[in-house]
Amino acid sequence: MNVQVNLNDAYYQQGTEAERWDRAQLFFDAKEYDKAARVLRSLVDEAPELTSPRLLLARAYYHSAQLGKAETELRAVLDGCPVEHYAQLMLGRTLERQGRHEEAGPYLRTAAALSGDFDALEKV
Repeated sequence: MNVQVNLNDAYYQQGTEAERWDRAQLFFDAKEYDKAARVLRSLVDEAPELTSPRLLLARAYYHSAQLGKAETELRAVLDGCPVEHYAQLMLGRTLERQGRHEEAGPYLRTAAALSGDFDALEKV
């Protein structure tokens, strides 16, 4: 069984960074979020400072209901770039989906302010 797992891991990790990025996007677009996450995990581990792979990984986790993992990735993005609008929004939505509405509020307000969506500020 471990041999099969190792072969599967090898498939998701093979190729250049650009090839794996393209493969992850294809999986994501096909709504195969768990497969996209497997590819993206290796990319994020190799280059943790890059925002795009980490955001897409967080989205893959969110869409596959791995909300704790999504939250971890989004917090890592915001640690590096607190004005990343989409990460603020996604973290707010992730917290809401976990029933943590009060904790989500500041992130949703920050996202609305950063995007200039002042109507949304009144709703949050």
